Amino acid sequence: MKAQTIGRVLLGSAMVGAGVLHLTTQREEFRAQVPGWFPVDEDLTVLASGVVEIALGSAFVALPRHRRTVGALLAAFFVAIFPGNVAQYVEGTDAFGLDTDRARLARLFFQPLLVLWALWAGGLLQRFARRR
Repeated sequence: MKAQTIGRVLLGSAMVGAGVLHLTTQREEFRAQVPGWFPVDEDLTVLASGVVEIALGSAFVALPRHRRTVGALLAAFFVAIFPGNVAQYVEGTDAFGLDTDRARLARLFFQPLLVLWALWAGGLLQRFARRR
């Protein structure tokens, strides 16, 4: 199996798992990560983002012909939720064991890796490289 396919299936599966956790056992932890300035109710935000994660993750795994589109949408999703990660750092919010400024700061550097992973597994990085 090709490395990209494995990467796509792993990331898609992780997204489905995270989405399920949004809707079930980790709902409170995810609520704690919604910034105070966000204009939508915390619980609604967590539920909606969980549904989006399940949908994108499932599509990334089950629709390989659409991997570029889904990879781009997944990367955009990771960019869209990044302000919440920044807010968690700035506000000093504890969630998911991120209970120090150092841990929260380290997490910020992980988000761009998720964006790159989605683009790579979706076949978008190679496509852009070929255009040069």
